[in-house]
Amino acid sequence: MSSFYVENFGCRATQADGAAIEEQFRENGLARADHPRNAQYVVLNTCAVTASAEQDARAAIRRVRRENPACKVIVTGCYAQRTPHEVASLPGVSLVVGNSHKNTLAQIALRAHSGKDQSGGNFVSLSSLTSGQDPHDDSIFVSDIFAHTELDAAPVFDSANERTRPNLKIQDGCNNRCSFCIIPSVRGRSRSLNLDQVLREVNQLVEAGYREVVISGINLGRWGRDFQDQTMWGGRLRPPKLEDLVRTILDHTSLEKLRISSIEPMDWSDSFIRLMADSPRIAKHAHVPMQSGSDAVLRRMHRKYRPWHYREKIEKIRAAMPTTAIGADVMVGFPGETEFEFEETRRMIEELPFTYLHVFTFSARPGTPAANMPNQVPVRVARERNRILRELAAEKKRTFMQHFVGQKIEAITLNVISETPDGICTEALTDNYLKLRIHGRHQANRWLKTQVSIVDNDQLVGTVPTTSNSLINFRTATV
Repeated sequence: MSSFYVENFGCRATQADGAAIEEQFRENGLARADHPRNAQYVVLNTCAVTASAEQDARAAIRRVRRENPACKVIVTGCYAQRTPHEVASLPGVSLVVGNSHKNTLAQIALRAHSGKDQSGGNFVSLSSLTSGQDPHDDSIFVSDIFAHTELDAAPVFDSANERTRPNLKIQDGCNNRCSFCIIPSVRGRSRSLNLDQVLREVNQLVEAGYREVVISGINLGRWGRDFQDQTMWGGRLRPPKLEDLVRTILDHTSLEKLRISSIEPMDWSDSFIRLMADSPRIAKHAHVPMQSGSDAVLRRMHRKYRPWHYREKIEKIRAAMPTTAIGADVMVGFPGETEFEFEETRRMIEELPFTYLHVFTFSARPGTPAANMPNQVPVRVARERNRILRELAAEKKRTFMQHFVGQKIEAITLNVISETPDGICTEALTDNYLKLRIHGRHQANRWLKTQVSIVDNDQLVGTVPTTSNSLINFRTATV
C-alpha cells in the first residue's frame, strides 16, 4: 500500500489544514507512514509568517531529500503560496501546491506522479484540477487566493493531545491589513465554516468521546461576518457573530469544555466576556493579541485599536474571570520603534494581569509595507528587547501559578506519562491553560480535580484527592 506523511509548520490553522490533507490521502487509499523516511509522498505544510519559518521549511526539504531520496516531496502552505517559483527551484521538490489548491492536493500529487492511467476509483482527470497551474512549470499549482471562498474542516490532533483536545479550524483568512503581516496575501479573505457544519463536527467529536474541543482560526473573532444570509440574532436581522456560534454550540451539543483560541481585542464585547465568565463549559483562557503598548507603533502597524482600548479589554476580562489565563502576542523591533516606545510596551505589560506572552522579533516580509519602512531597528537591539519582555513574562507567569498552590483545580489528562524522581506522573492541562503534573498514572481524556502542592519547572504539581467526587462530570453542567 502506498504511504504518505504530512509535516506541519506554524500555527493551529496550518495544523488543521494538514489534518484535512491527511484525510484526502486516506480517502484515496493511502496509509499514513510513521516517519518521512518511510513514506512515498511527503507533504511539507509550510509557514511564511517570518523569514526563519521559511528557513525551517528549506531545512526540512533538505532533510527529507537526504533521508528519503526516492520519495515525492510536495510543498504546500503559506511559503508555497507566497513564492512558488522559489520553492519549486529547491533541489528535491517534486510539486508546489499553494493554499489555493490545498483542497485537491492529494489528487494532484497522485495523478501527477502516476505512471499509468488511473481511471475510476477516486481519481479525477488532471485537467479538472489544474486551474491555476503554471503554464511554464507543470510542478506548480498556485492561483489567486482571493478568488477562493471554500473552507475545509478536519479536526487536528497532536501526539500529546490526540485522545483529549482536538483543534477544529472554523475560520480562515483575514480582511485586516496590518503593515507587517503577510498572512492576508497567502490565505485570502476571511471565510467561515457554516454553523451547521461546525455543529456537525463538534457533535461527531463528542460522540467519539472527546471532552474538550478547541476552536481556532486566522482571525477567529470575525467568524460569520462573511455570510450573506442574515438571520434573527438577539432580536436583530444580521449575520451571526462568534458569540452566537459559541452560544449555539453550548445549546446544541453536550460538549463538556469548549476552548477558544486567539481573538483580536475589539472582538471581546462585554456580552462575550459575560458569556465566557458565566459558563463552566467554556475554558477560562483568553488570548488577546497586543503587538505593542505604544500608540505610535500601533498606528504604524495599522492596528485597529489604541493602547487604552486594549487595556480596558484586559481589565474587563480579569474582573469578570479572576482565575482566567490571559495571554498576548507582542512584537519588538518594529521599524522606527524608539526606546521610549519600547518602554511604553514594557510598562503596559508590567501593569496588566498577563499570564503568559508570545514575544516575537519583527521579521521583514517581502511585499508588506513595513518591509520598506525607514529606521529599521538593529537586530541586536531587537533581540535585547525580546529578552527583556520574555523575562518579564516568565516572572508574571510564576506569580500567577503560585496563586494556585494549596488550591483544588480542574484539569484534563493528556496522553503523556512521565517518570520523575517522585515516581510516575500524568501530564494534564488545567481549565485555565496551565500545565499540571499529577502524581500517579491516570487515563487520558478525563477531567480531574487536583490538589496543587507546588510549582516546579513552569508546571503545577498535584495529587488527585482520594474522594469519590474527584472525577468531574461535566455532562450535567448547564450554561
